[in-house]
Amino acid sequence: MLGSDCRPVRAILFDKSEQANWALGWHQDRTICVRERRGVPGFGPWTIKSGLLHVAPPFDLLAGMLTLRVHLDDVPADNAPLLIAPGSHRFGRVSVEDIESVVQACGIQTCAAKAGDIWLYSTPILHASEASARPRRRRVLQLDYAAGSLPNGLEWAGI
Repeated sequence: MLGSDCRPVRAILFDKSEQANWALGWHQDRTICVRERRGVPGFGPWTIKSGLLHVAPPFDLLAGMLTLRVHLDDVPADNAPLLIAPGSHRFGRVSVEDIESVVQACGIQTCAAKAGDIWLYSTPILHASEASARPRRRRVLQLDYAAGSLPNGLEWAGI
């Protein structure tokens, strides 16, 4: 899908449990994890997330990325599955003010899964997740994939 130079550029383990049961509202993933800060036109603002340097790249870069989610536990409808708005990645960078109307236009898909299932989607798709109705373990390994290098000496942090 992304070509022969496609590679994983970020890995995150989500681990929801009875002790850590959070909800996350509708949003797009808008940042990438990089090794060091460099002044590259079109990249910014810069943030630190979980001790790692992130930057918001031009939207075209995000639009060329894919996110793969490997479910380590069953994720039925009552265990906080990922919710996506199918096709919302085609709207470009969606402003906070427009998220609700884009979600309404696209509809909502619940991404229930069995342990071992894999979901693959365009990285900037609008997505959300609720807190689990019956808190139990929900571990998901998320891998972001991209093709090619970053411009002007900017480097992926790697995994």
